[in-house]
Amino acid sequence: MSTKKTNAQPPEKHTGINLKKIPAKAVGATAIKSALKHIISEVGITKGASLLKNMNQTYGFDCPGCAWPDPDEKRAFLAEYCENGAKAIAEEATKNKVSPMFLATHSVQELSEWSDFEIGKSGRITAPMLLKEGNANYEEISWEKAFTLIGDHLNNLKSPDEAIFYTSGRTSNEAAFLYQLFARQYGTNNLPDCSNMCHESSGSGLSQTLGIGKGSVTLDDFNHADLVIVIGQNPGTNHPRMLTALSETKKKGGKIITINPLSEVGLMNYVDPQNPLKWFGNGQKLTDYFLQIKINGDVALLKIIMKLMKQKEEERPGSVFNHDFIKNQTHGFDDLMENLDSYSIDQLLPQTGLTLEEIKKASELIINNENIIICWAMGLTQHKNGVDNIREVVNLLLLKGSIGKKGAGTCPVRGHSNVQGDRTMGIWEKPKLSFLNALEKEFKFNTPKKHGYDVVGAIEAMHKKKAKVFIAMGGNFISAAPDTEFTASAMRNCNLTVHVSTKLNRSHLIHGKQALILPCLGRSEKDVQNGIEQFISVENSMGIVHKSKGHLPPCSSLLLSEPKIIAGIAEKTLKNTKVNWKKLSSNYDLIRNKIEATINGFENYNERIRKKGGFYLPNNARKGDFSSTSTGRANFTLNKTSDIILRDDQFILMTIRTHDQYNTTIYGLDDRYRGVYNERRVVFMNPEDVKKFKLKKLDKINLISHFQDEKRIAKYFLVIPYNIPKNCMATYFPEANVLIPIKNKARISNTPASKGVIISIEKSN
Repeated sequence: MSTKKTNAQPPEKHTGINLKKIPAKAVGATAIKSALKHIISEVGITKGASLLKNMNQTYGFDCPGCAWPDPDEKRAFLAEYCENGAKAIAEEATKNKVSPMFLATHSVQELSEWSDFEIGKSGRITAPMLLKEGNANYEEISWEKAFTLIGDHLNNLKSPDEAIFYTSGRTSNEAAFLYQLFARQYGTNNLPDCSNMCHESSGSGLSQTLGIGKGSVTLDDFNHADLVIVIGQNPGTNHPRMLTALSETKKKGGKIITINPLSEVGLMNYVDPQNPLKWFGNGQKLTDYFLQIKINGDVALLKIIMKLMKQKEEERPGSVFNHDFIKNQTHGFDDLMENLDSYSIDQLLPQTGLTLEEIKKASELIINNENIIICWAMGLTQHKNGVDNIREVVNLLLLKGSIGKKGAGTCPVRGHSNVQGDRTMGIWEKPKLSFLNALEKEFKFNTPKKHGYDVVGAIEAMHKKKAKVFIAMGGNFISAAPDTEFTASAMRNCNLTVHVSTKLNRSHLIHGKQALILPCLGRSEKDVQNGIEQFISVENSMGIVHKSKGHLPPCSSLLLSEPKIIAGIAEKTLKNTKVNWKKLSSNYDLIRNKIEATINGFENYNERIRKKGGFYLPNNARKGDFSSTSTGRANFTLNKTSDIILRDDQFILMTIRTHDQYNTTIYGLDDRYRGVYNERRVVFMNPEDVKKFKLKKLDKINLISHFQDEKRIAKYFLVIPYNIPKNCMATYFPEANVLIPIKNKARISNTPASKGVIISIEKSN
């Protein structure tokens, strides 16, 4: 019997750090070498070549990594992927296996003492597994018994709202649609997803201002942009194929401004990996002007830029603002101008950490260009004023009339490869009434109308024992969520935790009284139902829906597809359902027919999804149609600057990824573009701050977060003097997630403020 609590946090140990010079350029031959190294070690050269040949091709499968779109036209033969995409598919198709014997040999307690890297490298799960209450090890269970166990637990709850149905962004359109249909037939809107933790602020801000929670640009718009602003984003690591789009902008004469607390190599100098003649040159300079802003100084910076634009407009009326667009398409312009006048530049400037001259130079590029794209990611969304950040970006674009035309618009760069598609399919705790009505009409049941729990709400409900069953469709919830120990306590309060997964992760080790791991097919594997090969569909970050079809045999004969798993649970849970779950999960065309019947934009779904490259979903902002907002126009908004006030001994901390990481998946222990090798437990500090606190390189310190009267601690981080603004620090997640208070979250969107954590430091014993 196991009585000791398993470890929710990665172990507080070091692996032997090696610091090297930061490279002067990104991608190129070094990235290809790294990708091949991972492919060969995980799957071998023959299988690896087959995988890479099929990934992101119109006849193949979609990369399980990021949601950056594939080209509409010609795709690169054998190379329509990036380094981290190759790492992602190597992880999924690995030859390593987590068999029932493996889990019988290694106890849950023992596995929890491993690093996230070691856990992930264990391999693919090959059979459904059950952890009985009080037992030390998982044991194999049949699918029939697993589905029955879940159904019994769900049907024994006092209310459907005591169940949580979480979704990761990897889930296909077909699986996501079935999953939300099951949850709502069961009787709840408790459908939190990974968007709640990342781009929820984007969706909230864009919906209010433009009437759609998605970006407005297409990949082709980068070929027509005069100026691209990349703010709060590191595409060189998180979305490497985006660098190709930025390269095309530069080739066609466009300019690029980068705004970020860290100078990231990928945005400074890029080597095209698809052109061997370029591999050994100096690379292509991408960023024309870099503003190294303090963490969370973005609204203050944007207000200064707009004030400078306003000054120029007043000097030369009609030369800066697009008055025709403002008059005919927007609402709230006069209020915005009045709001800008209420701030002084002297008041705003200290929040940015920049000089006025630096901002003026960047502002000139904005003033003198018309077609502007603004791209962003977590650096804007994961703040208390994350929604304000997004709305202020929209304000700037509206002043220039840079939405709804070629070469201009909003570009929130999404993470997981179908995170946007899952939301389109109805994975949302706050569904629109029109969608619920469509479900009722098509499926003949009464949908729940009460809003459900988002991620933060779900964690709090489990912590208070208001929610007792947690089911996750993919993902690594414990390592993605904030406030690690609080979240772990919440999970342990559940009667049953269920994870539909391809690989072992820490969430399987932080469990309820009983726990199930249900292994599913990966993107690269064949999905055969009733003797017929199926394909799934996904939506990328620019609203293109396209098919994905694996070609490898499944790594185990016991794997089921996600739709089949959902159908199995539904059949054991819903006693009076009129849905033929078995039929739907045996032919995905039938699921797509139901999607077409209930969701706008999916007319002739089965016909159009079979066309090369798929199809675009409707996007009102792309067309310059803002009639769906509360005013019927694009809305200017009034937004708040950061309210963070630091003591002399405090810093503002942001969590970041390494280059050997995608979300919570750790591919390796190196962060090549920051010169850190074989170590993850590090913290980046300004050299002057290192000196001020009488520290030196590689000293061990503890990080202590401060929120209201609460303190949280993360121990034994190695100090790395680094080019980061003073009073700012950065470190990797999930190691630092323990510092993020559950209640420190964005207004409106409820997104955890992972990029705005107030901390102090102390030397480690």
